[in-house]
Amino acid sequence: MKIGYARVSTLDQNLDMQIDALRAAGCERIYEEKMSGKKDDRPELQRCLDALREGDTLVVYKLDRLGRSTFKLLELTQEFEKRGIEFVSLRDNIDTSTAIGKAMFRMLAVLAEMERDIIAERTTAGLQAARARGRLGGRPKADKRKVATALALYDAKEMSISEILEETGISKATLYRAIKERDTKKSGHNEH
Repeated sequence: MKIGYARVSTLDQNLDMQIDALRAAGCERIYEEKMSGKKDDRPELQRCLDALREGDTLVVYKLDRLGRSTFKLLELTQEFEKRGIEFVSLRDNIDTSTAIGKAMFRMLAVLAEMERDIIAERTTAGLQAARARGRLGGRPKADKRKVATALALYDAKEMSISEILEETGISKATLYRAIKERDTKKSGHNEH
């Protein structure tokens, strides 16, 4: 069965052109979504993926309708290959049911892996250059006085967590980490 997935980024955009193309390509069922491709939580895409069975073909108008990043697209198509599902992108002339289509997608996978490696190399080089200039990566450490104040407010049980965070300006993760460290130290002292 050919199953189509059509997506536009905003509610005021129109799906008609994609739906017409998917119907012309022989799609028996079409899932429609009006949501940004940046969001991981796309309910219609998930319904579409759940409906696909071995031997089915997922058809999209263009690759970017399925996902914005090369990594996400390749992750999905690798899943399709494992599940015995073919993939077609109409505008990009990709059809994994053909030898050429499969080869094209494998080349894209190699390029995506190379892109990932280049990004990692640049990040490492940037961190090394920053360290050579005396700068360290990562977030700045939380002010110890603010953390102590937050712990005192937490222990007083008079404010909610969000009120404590707003009052002290520290993050929720910092507060919970401080509570855990303190409790670990207390339990360590009690054992001796």
